[in-house]
Amino acid sequence: MTDRNHVEQIRIGIIGPKVIVDKMMKVIDTFPSFAPVPLAFEHEDEAPILAEQVSGDVEVLLLSDPLSHRKVKENTKLRMPVHHVPVTDAGLYKALFFAQGSGQLKTGISVDTLTELMVRRTLKDMDIMTLKSMIYDGPAYASIMNLTSFHETNYHSGKCSIAFTGMVSVANALTNKGIPNVWLLPSEQDIIVSLERALLSTTSRRNKEGQIVVGMINVDDFGTQALRRNNEHEVQKLKLDIHRMVLDYVESLDGYLTHMGGDEYLFFTTRGIFERETGGYKTIPLAKDVNKTHGISLSIGMGFGRTASAAGTSARIAMRKAKETGGNACFIVREDGNLIGPLEMADPVQDVLSSTDASLIKYAEDAGMTSAYLSKLLHQRARFGKYEYKVHELANLLDITVRSAHRLLLLWIDNHLVEISGLEKVPRGRPRQIFRFTFLHKK
Repeated sequence: MTDRNHVEQIRIGIIGPKVIVDKMMKVIDTFPSFAPVPLAFEHEDEAPILAEQVSGDVEVLLLSDPLSHRKVKENTKLRMPVHHVPVTDAGLYKALFFAQGSGQLKTGISVDTLTELMVRRTLKDMDIMTLKSMIYDGPAYASIMNLTSFHETNYHSGKCSIAFTGMVSVANALTNKGIPNVWLLPSEQDIIVSLERALLSTTSRRNKEGQIVVGMINVDDFGTQALRRNNEHEVQKLKLDIHRMVLDYVESLDGYLTHMGGDEYLFFTTRGIFERETGGYKTIPLAKDVNKTHGISLSIGMGFGRTASAAGTSARIAMRKAKETGGNACFIVREDGNLIGPLEMADPVQDVLSSTDASLIKYAEDAGMTSAYLSKLLHQRARFGKYEYKVHELANLLDITVRSAHRLLLLWIDNHLVEISGLEKVPRGRPRQIFRFTFLHKK
């Protein structure tokens, strides 16, 4: 499995309020190419100082909001890509639900950072178009004082009963003045898009975009599948159908495919295209298509390398790993020999959880578990009936460090997703704790 401490990665500075930095750090676990350097501030004015502080240690910067991004650009002379996470209407949905549930949507709302179109669209989608809304239409990068004054004026005039702001400093100022407010936080999808944009802007990433990638595809237990067909004609038709689906998939990668005979295929593509088509090494849609159409699973090995020979060797090692796990898996071996995987062999979460009650998904995500982690845990439960893990097993499954696994377990224990179910004695050293995912065990 990939260990961030031993993989050659792109160092990225993550700067913002602690709440958003923590949220971004959870999302960045799904980006194995990044080694994050997080720095938190209490006020946007601190952003340029933190950017200068970390500039010699990172290749790209990602700021939490537009204002801190502008302050960094205006007050520093950094020669590296600097990005920010935009505040979108996705954050407004959650904020409005919160305000509605707490009875604060009385007379109207005042909103900054978002455009009038974003606000109107959100109110329409929530079927509360009758709610009065005052939207700040001043300069794009207004001062904290101006934004605070805008909300304060609307509140005291009786036009609005609650303010929505994209700036932590404005939210703090309004709270100090006793004005009800909600701080608009970026959604997980907003953060993912920003991280993808930051990744593609780095020199390291651009240098790897055209790197050759070798892939191997093997049909799991094809002999057994063939025996289930009534005659040789059906077997040959199955082979042609599989070949067509593999060919279509490789075509989507702008790759080159060759049939190695029997049940194995070899293909070539580039790293940039493969990363985009897999959503950053997350999912292999081909496996889902073949399984749904023919009830067949695939083992896939992907190899990265500085030469075609090295990439081919890595692909064979990755294929061996996929077979060792029982098939229906995809692994990647990077140019440094480190392993990434297993990738999801279907679309994330929604398809993996097709037979799972929606309340389970919501319960886990509300308690701080990302959909990607939930998908992997449910996949293991479905295949092996597993709901208990030692910390190193969980780290391997989620493709994170043991330290990160400890941090997540503490969070999930606090939110009643996990409990300590026992201890495993070891010949030397302290006993290892066994963690039970209680919400999986109950279902």
